Amino acid sequence: MTVGHDHSHAHGAADHRGRLAAAFGISAAILLVQLAGAVLTGSLALLVDTVHMLTDVGGLGLALFAAHLSLRPPSPRRTWGLRRAEVLAALAQAAILLVVGVYVLVQTVLRLLDPPEIPSTELVVFGVVGLAGNVVALAVLAGGRGASLNLRAAFLEVLNDALGSVGVIVAAIVIATTGWQRADAVAALLIGALILPRALKLLREAGAVLLESTPPGLDLGEVRTHLMRVEHVREVHDVHASLIATGLPVLSAHVVVDSGCFTDGHAGRILDELQACVAEHFDVEHSTFQVEPDTHPEHEHPTHD
Repeated sequence: MTVGHDHSHAHGAADHRGRLAAAFGISAAILLVQLAGAVLTGSLALLVDTVHMLTDVGGLGLALFAAHLSLRPPSPRRTWGLRRAEVLAALAQAAILLVVGVYVLVQTVLRLLDPPEIPSTELVVFGVVGLAGNVVALAVLAGGRGASLNLRAAFLEVLNDALGSVGVIVAAIVIATTGWQRADAVAALLIGALILPRALKLLREAGAVLLESTPPGLDLGEVRTHLMRVEHVREVHDVHASLIATGLPVLSAHVVVDSGCFTDGHAGRILDELQACVAEHFDVEHSTFQVEPDTHPEHEHPTHD
């Protein structure tokens, strides 16, 4: 007997498109201003921050598109809808950021060896404009950054852009006060150092979902222990858990019960107790259990765990 929880698969998909659209518009405007500033000043720090902003605007566009797709209802072909679009968007952002991070490191080395003259006043102006815009975008995204991997990725992008703008401003001040032109390249290096760890973190999180790793914080050993406490349960095996998307964990297991439960009417009640157990203790509402009599396992293939 195999029964799944009866919640809708569309459950849990929140609409964050308004926040993402606002952040996308603000970031796109900052991008245009910084691009003009990079051309006028010749600053590597501002150029790197602009390239960083370009990838982030693209990432926010992907995040907005993914948020739209994730709200599409399930269908017979896509039984979870397009909830994993957010994960694919985060994976694409991570890949782009890795490429940008490597580019930044190469260009920084070249500029340190042969630093050009950078106009500090113009650099400060464009840095302040960029920082102000990023702060507004952060305020828009801050309230929902924990709601999904997609929105968290967008928030981190804007946060790193803001830190990049701070680096540009500091470089401009150093150049203006000391005349040390290499400050521009050092600021670019620091901005690049912000990009790579974030890219690797996003890559790891998105990859874990796509590889159907056990959701963070969910201990399958503990799950098995709780299920074994249900009356008449003899054994629990083949326990699997994964994330469909942020906030949507799923779990399945084979549960061996007393064979008499299939004749005295206990089987249905045991299913209810198993599903209530994982929903209450582990916040997993989508669960599927195959309930087997204790005479059945000897006919099964070797279990996974």
